[in-house]
Amino acid sequence: MKDFRIVFSDIDGTLLDSHHRILNGTLGAIRALKEAQIPFVIVTARGPSCVRPIFERYGFTCPMICYSGALIIDENNNILHSEGFGANEARKILSFIEDGNFPCTWNIYSEELWIVNDRSDERVRIEEDIVEVSATEGNIELLPKDAVVGKLLCMCESDDICDIEDELKKRFPDLSIVKSSDVLLEIMGKDITKASGIKRLCTDMNIPLSKAVAFGDHFNDAQMLKAVGFPFLMGNAPDEMKKEFSCVIGNNDEESIASALQSLGLNICYA
Repeated sequence: MKDFRIVFSDIDGTLLDSHHRILNGTLGAIRALKEAQIPFVIVTARGPSCVRPIFERYGFTCPMICYSGALIIDENNNILHSEGFGANEARKILSFIEDGNFPCTWNIYSEELWIVNDRSDERVRIEEDIVEVSATEGNIELLPKDAVVGKLLCMCESDDICDIEDELKKRFPDLSIVKSSDVLLEIMGKDITKASGIKRLCTDMNIPLSKAVAFGDHFNDAQMLKAVGFPFLMGNAPDEMKKEFSCVIGNNDEESIASALQSLGLNICYA
């Protein structure tokens, strides 16, 4: 077996297929990693409440790095690290979005909270169906005074997202702003990325990044893939990313994760 000691995986478009389910081989790989005492860690833009339905459906738990690096929770549901920005900073960002009449619906995520300004938006309903959690319609005043905002999310049309991204980056150059799909724009605190999250966890676990495996499929996974010794980009990733990475595997509707881990020497029993 290749000398890898930890495996990180994005969720949507990576761990889950196009029907938002884990394939049998992928689930077998997760079980094989546990038997080999190699940590499997979910790294996602989702919040923790939107990850737990996966654990409940498939009967496993693992550490999770949520909000693209802002929140780290261990497999026993203990918060190991939480960072982001406060309500005042979030208010400034949302005011800029609203004053600019940007064509998007905004979402606030803070630990277990998910607040959205327009729950009737079809994109919100689709997201609720995917993550199996209901959003709360309201405004930033619903946040506790001492809340740490893990991320803001703009749900955009594909024709508008790049312009909105550019405007936000000009106004807030110190924030981490990145697309996680053709219609989703993630806004996190300064220097927060999936790469920063996995670096922190690897440091805490005394595992070199050169011994880490990572799977991802979109722009918000790029820095994470560049940081590890064994990166794998899903075949359903944007063409722009495929030009940048040579580690392209099959898509998320194929047993691509299982095959990649088998190529590293992991012995997997398919369910």
